[in-house]
Amino acid sequence: MKKKLLSLAVVAAMSASLVACGGSDGASGSSSNGSGSGTSITILNSKTEIQTQFEEMAEQYEEATGVHVEVYNADTDTTVASQVATKYASNDPYTLTMVDAKDIYSLADDYAYDLSNEDWVGHTTLGITVNDKLAGFPFCVEARGIIYNADAIEAITGEKFDPASVATLDDFKALLDKLVAGGMEKPVGVLSEYWSLGAHYFAEVYEQQPDPDAFVNSLLAGEEDLASNQKFNELMDTFDTLIAYNYAKGSAANADREETSMMLAEGQIAFMFGGNWDWSVLNQYDYTENMGIMPVPENTSDDTNTKLVGGGSKYIFVDSSDATSDEQRQAALDFLNWLVNDAEGNAFLTEQCALVPAFDNIDASALDPLSLSVKSYADAGKLIPNYNYLPDDHMTVVGQEIMQKYLDEAMTRPELVTAVQDYFKTATPIAH
Repeated sequence: MKKKLLSLAVVAAMSASLVACGGSDGASGSSSNGSGSGTSITILNSKTEIQTQFEEMAEQYEEATGVHVEVYNADTDTTVASQVATKYASNDPYTLTMVDAKDIYSLADDYAYDLSNEDWVGHTTLGITVNDKLAGFPFCVEARGIIYNADAIEAITGEKFDPASVATLDDFKALLDKLVAGGMEKPVGVLSEYWSLGAHYFAEVYEQQPDPDAFVNSLLAGEEDLASNQKFNELMDTFDTLIAYNYAKGSAANADREETSMMLAEGQIAFMFGGNWDWSVLNQYDYTENMGIMPVPENTSDDTNTKLVGGGSKYIFVDSSDATSDEQRQAALDFLNWLVNDAEGNAFLTEQCALVPAFDNIDASALDPLSLSVKSYADAGKLIPNYNYLPDDHMTVVGQEIMQKYLDEAMTRPELVTAVQDYFKTATPIAH
């Protein structure tokens, strides 16, 4: 294995949650002056895999503008929303806070500055407006599905790999069997992290419903029979297949994210459920450029097996409270405009962070293979929207307490059904 140079800090971050990463909490929007022009702003980053890139960018940004930028990770032990609430309770908010879409809806009225008059507004359709106030700056577009290594597949089959040829579960199984027969004993990797299982894979059970909101409300009301739901069973049939061909079968919940990514990048396995954010891990190894993301294969009667799930991912709001000075707030607005309108800001998003931009004026030609794949589905209108209103503890309860057990084959499907339905009976709905 030839691994590119990577700091231990990044390795640690990559193995943590996508949504939250351990880190010290510190300066706020009212922090002391930095070493530049005297203006200091802070950013809470809830997108773990780009923390190092963010910190490096902050240093370069200060050199160019004189504005001191402190970037902080979210805490793994609690939700981002609760951390933000704690900061406001102590009158010590961040200048810019990166959250999920549902958090924008809950925080906008009280804490978010109106971004309606900013230069970048006309270049995106993905900003979040709450009560006529543009509160959420769309940081990026992300999507998820099955990541594939086409070179690894073609080396065994001798045929050019077409993702569309394995849209059904039956076709996917046939290809997996062919790979096994050709010497790839276990062609699949399944990330065991609770966020991947709970917030990404199982979330598709809701997102692929004809009316996700109605479906979730029926679960919250204790009225839904999950066991008889067609979409649930289609997706779990596919998940069972991923388990059956998983290289870590038998100890799957202990599988290391970095090792799984390395195996996919270097062709030891051919498939892994994930999203375009995973490129920041995959590209640390001897990877091939011949990779992409395809929809989750399903034996289904609808067209969900032709689409990825995704859209605007991660939103930034600017603090509107008196704890942030006018100078700091303007510096925060300038930073957002820099991301959209400056070539260096664009490069930070697309080249350093490998993110699909949410703005039509940003050149995306430098994107990595996974992001280019996502962009192709987005451009074709083939994205199933994220469902942003699952209860705050859904990711940890369903991901860690339920799906990790199911992944390790320590729970049957009927037991999973009961556990999920019991969870929703006491879960707190997200107002929206």
